[in-house]
Formats: sequence, structure tokens, C-alpha cells
Amino acid sequence: MSLREYKKKRDFKKTAEPKGQREKGSGVRQFVVQKHAASHLHYDFRLELDGRLKSWAVPKGMPFAKGEKRLAVEVEDHPLSYIHFEGPIPQGQYGGGTVMVWDTGTYAAASKTPLKELAGGKLHFTLTGKKLAGEWYLVRLRNEKQWLLIRGGEDMKPVTKRMDDTSALSGRSMKQLATAEPWTSSRKKGVPKPKPEAVAKPKKSPALSRATAALFIEPMKAKPVSSPPTDGDWIYELKFDGFRALTLKQGKNTALVSRTEKDMTAKFPEVTEALQELALPDCILDGEIAALDEKGRSSFQLLQAYDLGQEQPPLCYYVFDLLRLKGRDLTGLPLLKRKAMLRKLFKDSNVIRYSTSLEGGAGELLKHVKKLGLEGLIGKRPDSVYEAGRRSGQWIKLKIHQEQEVVIGGFTAPAGSRKHIGALIVGVHRDGKLQCVGKVGTGFNARLLMELHDQFQPLIQKKCPFVNLPAEHSGRWGQGITQADMKHCTWLKPRLVCQVKFAEWTRDQRLRHPVFLGMREDKPAREVKREKNAAA
Repeated sequence: MSLREYKKKRDFKKTAEPKGQREKGSGVRQFVVQKHAASHLHYDFRLELDGRLKSWAVPKGMPFAKGEKRLAVEVEDHPLSYIHFEGPIPQGQYGGGTVMVWDTGTYAAASKTPLKELAGGKLHFTLTGKKLAGEWYLVRLRNEKQWLLIRGGEDMKPVTKRMDDTSALSGRSMKQLATAEPWTSSRKKGVPKPKPEAVAKPKKSPALSRATAALFIEPMKAKPVSSPPTDGDWIYELKFDGFRALTLKQGKNTALVSRTEKDMTAKFPEVTEALQELALPDCILDGEIAALDEKGRSSFQLLQAYDLGQEQPPLCYYVFDLLRLKGRDLTGLPLLKRKAMLRKLFKDSNVIRYSTSLEGGAGELLKHVKKLGLEGLIGKRPDSVYEAGRRSGQWIKLKIHQEQEVVIGGFTAPAGSRKHIGALIVGVHRDGKLQCVGKVGTGFNARLLMELHDQFQPLIQKKCPFVNLPAEHSGRWGQGITQADMKHCTWLKPRLVCQVKFAEWTRDQRLRHPVFLGMREDKPAREVKREKNAAA
């Protein structure tokens, strides 16, 4: 189909839907699932092909169990710009009702000629979205407009009710979108821009756009140490293995922001909604978002799986500091005073929890932490002020687990049945220079390898970013990269950070048996240095 039928059905003087035209794709095929409350609630499934979105209406939504089938009715092609459309369509117009960008991402077709396969009546593809992950099939029935959408591969855990009613684009619910100003990418081309509170811009919430400029404070950092201090007074809290997050609350707007000022409001809708239910006054909170395992321990691997849509673990936002309250700056107050004011702000819920101080000395606490399999401790001076963006030593971290943040500076070629990338080549900064500390080749699945490969493409460069390569030899554990090895490496601008676990540091300052845990979007690459673990 051309876009003629799409345009024929719509009066663009009355609807904010993009007029669109046949466009050249970016090279990575996109998909979108739009929840559509029209005369009947349904989901619109769209795949980018040949510069357009091939589209199907799926009355009962996506199938999640292996072999599960859903009817998918083919409808007119839509323009690529429709990927970013959500909001109300006026009643009386075609499809009148509310549209939500329920999920969006990229997909890979099993065939090199997907258009030909689709014309033949069957398409096998893998989705990599914010909610959806894995394999599906489209199979045409005798009625040429009717298809079956079938789940392939392994079962996928269905999304929660809360996620089902949360936009992957703006974090809004269907109710909120019904009265919002529609967003469409055509606004970039001269169409008057609506008021900030009415717009759901891709990757940036309206709450963040207003609150960040005036309120954002770079979080205070904890200095890593290998043993507890012996001087002065200290209080200790549990160290959580998650994402550092500020809450910026102003009026009706609530935004979650990373330590690098990235918007995480839509990324963690459960946390955002739980914060809104607290009815907090205007304030800035500091805390950590963590995914919990079956024993209630924070797990960065589970948080990564949540981010990829592979798992739905319970999330908790542990709040440990209060930086601003009702317009008053509290960063100059002593820590204990700030925590006392914070404790009075809310009662703990399943999602939002106050991070309390632990009783006992650091030595005994570390033994308990190690026995329970927890991450470690954060030590703080009880009279410390909040030093934004600084690592002054007034806060310290004592880690138990052998984990390390590393900068990704390249990757090796895949071998055997592996696709996309072989191993990550990683490093840490030492004296301001990036030193290679080895290769990370485990901890990945096929989907993650594909996603990382796509993420690396804009960062490819000819120059090796590591000052200590090539190595003279590969070493006992095979982590050294020799001159011969470097011929098979692809180098990257050193901007991305990931977290790994490992057995130990070798004598030549390499990681032994490193395993990939997940990407660290909240950590600047320039700050990544080797950390020492605490003895327990």
C-alpha cells in the first residue's frame, strides 16, 4: 500500500496526526505498538518496512505465551512519523479516541528479504522494545486482510496492569493522554509548540523539562574505601545495587532524574506512580532505585532485565536524603537533621521506602551484610552537609561484592554461532588515562548482543582508546590484547559504562573471569576508576 489511503481517511485540519510521507529509514528497523481506545479498545501493531509502517489492528493485544495466537487485521500503511504520535484523535474523525505509544523499539527480521516474506504470507521477527522482547510470527489467513500474530521462542511474562496503562514515550496513562495536547514529530517543522505541560516529548517528560532547569542538584558521591574508618562518628546505611535517582517534585509534576540529569520518569512508571500517591509537598529527594530478588536483596542484573523487558521484578525506591523542602534549600543542614525531616514526609509503602541508619559498628555490620549476600555499606558523617557533585570523603562506601564499573572501549569479532559482537573490551581510568583491564565475554543473551551492537554503531572509531594496548602477551587468563589480537577489534569512543562482577584482580591489573551485569546509564565514563572492596 501507499500512504494514499492513510491520507484519504483523515482531515488534517481537524486531527493532529502526522500527514507524513514515504521516508528513508535510519537503517535500524523500528516498531511501535499503540494502545487505541476508539469505538473498541485495541492495539495497533506497526513494523517499519520500505519507508512506511506496515500496520495491523490486534483486538486482544500481543500474545505472550509460546504458540499463543491473536487475530491481527491488516489496515492501511502509516507514515514513519506516526511512531511518535500519541494523544486524542477528535471524535467524528477516523479512529476517534485516545492513542498511547504502548511500546516502541527496534526489530530484526529472520529473513534478509522481509517485504518478500510478508508478501508471501509469513514473517518471523524479533522485537527489542521497552516492554516487549523475543520472537513473534505473522501468518496470513485465507482472508488477505486477516493474519495471526503468534508468539515464538520462549514464554514472556505479561506486563503488569500498571505498565499496560503507561506510555513508553511519556509515562502517561490513557486517562491523562485523553485530555493532553497530542504530540507528533511534525511539530518540529514549524507547527506551533503547545505549552510544556500539555506535551509528551519523546525521551523527555514535561515534568522534567520544567523542573530540571531550576531544581536539579548533582548528587553527592561516596568515596570508595577498603576498610572502615577509625576516627570520629559515623552512621551506616545499606548500599543498594541500583540506579541513583533524584525526585524533583514541583506542583503537580513529579520527575525521576539520574545523577547525570537523564529523565527516568517513564522508565520506572511504578516508582513514579507511587511517588505521586504520596502527595508530597514541593521537594527534592535523593535515593536509589533497586530491583529485588526473591530474598529481598537488590540485584543489578534484575534491574537490567527489567530495563530490557525480560523480567518484572518488584522495584523499590530507597530514599535517604532530603535536599529541598517547600522552596527551602536544606543542603547546608547536618545530615541527621535532613534525615529527621525526611522521615516525617511519608510512610513506607511497597515501593517507596525510607533508608534507615543501622545500629552497630562497621565491622559487625559488614559481617552481617556479607552473610546475607548484600552489596555493602554506605558510611556518612552525621554532621555532614550535602556537597553537590563532590566526593569529599564525608560519605564513604564499603563494598563486599567483587563488582566494578568499567568503560567500554571496543569489542572483538563474534566467533562460532555467536552473532553481532564477541567480547567487550573494557577499562578504567588511572591518572586520567583509560587503561584496559580485560575482555568481558559472558553474561549476554542474543537479544542483548544485538541491542549492544546497535548502540555501539555511532561510537565506532579507528583509534584504540586504551593507553596500555597492545599488551606483550595475552596472559594466564587470556585478558591481554596483543598486536595480533587488535587487528580483529572494533574500537569505540569511550562513553558507555557497564557493570561487571569478577573473581579477582590479577597481578597485571586485569579482571579475572568478568561477567557482564548491565549498562550504567547513570555513570559518566570519565569518573570510572578502580574500586577497592571492604574486608569483612
